[in-house]
Amino acid sequence: MSEKLKICIISFDNWHYDNQIIKALERKKIITHHINLGKYKHKNILQRSKNAFYKLFFNKNLKFQKRQEFIIESLTKFGFQDHILVLNPDLIELKFHYKIKQHTKNYMAYLYDSIARSKYPIEHLLEGIFDVIYSFDNDDVLKYNFKKIDNYIYLDKKKNEQKSTFKVMTVSSFDKRFPLFNKIANQLSEFKFSFEFIFVSKNILYKVLKYKTITNDKINGKIKFQSKKVSLEEVKSLYNKSDIILDLVQGYQTGLSFRVFESMALQKKLITNNSNIINFDFYNPNNILVIDSDINFDSSFFITPYEPIPDAIYKKYTLENWVDTIFELKSRIK
Repeated sequence: MSEKLKICIISFDNWHYDNQIIKALERKKIITHHINLGKYKHKNILQRSKNAFYKLFFNKNLKFQKRQEFIIESLTKFGFQDHILVLNPDLIELKFHYKIKQHTKNYMAYLYDSIARSKYPIEHLLEGIFDVIYSFDNDDVLKYNFKKIDNYIYLDKKKNEQKSTFKVMTVSSFDKRFPLFNKIANQLSEFKFSFEFIFVSKNILYKVLKYKTITNDKINGKIKFQSKKVSLEEVKSLYNKSDIILDLVQGYQTGLSFRVFESMALQKKLITNNSNIINFDFYNPNNILVIDSDINFDSSFFITPYEPIPDAIYKKYTLENWVDTIFELKSRIK
């Protein structure tokens, strides 16, 4: 592998998954840069005050513009790149995508969210600016002629020898999925299965109060709420305390979330409402329970042991294989 290969990742990395890609590339002795837009801050109080003024009186976010200018400044400093990969690029304007492309011979995008869930216009992503657009969502791949690739296993494979504290565990944002989470919590309580459900969001207490007021729904008393973000290390620690990970996808998403791959690495069972999972080669009904809104649990699923995934199948979904595929690194191995 040539040590002179240069790769740059541009992303917001709010949950630090993207940093795992950087680490994987660095392990391969590749010169790697990460432009983390989520960490971009105003240079001084004057800039911060000016941005607040424009947001309040003109509904204009100057930070949005400054972030994009920061990308170009960083790339000018880093020099020409062999590959530039932008993760979820819809927050970057088309004119800046053209500027970014001038700094590489291979400009790529990866969408680890479905187009149906995007809050921003995606038309500018279809202008032919990218050499390739990867997506984890089957429907988007077919509709927009994207190239398919799934999310990845970023954790080391580990046989969990720690005694479980809970039968089922989930860590999630507080959103439209909550009624189904709450329904599952109530059914688990009826079955007398222990669980730990943690919901994280800004202004969480206000959102919970608003939810109660609007829906009149009684929230299961064992559910926990917090405003502080949970790190990947904390997520791993929490999942290690359970036998089963619960994963509920939003809307019409067909791609697999990181919960699926975390469960594979930690060798935990999975409960999910993503019915598309049955089409994957690692699917095993003993390990994965697919539910719908009716949630008719089969109690036997909760008591049978986990069955390990064959190594040949498992390796296909590792981060090492993901970066090899995205950046065509295997073809560079002598």
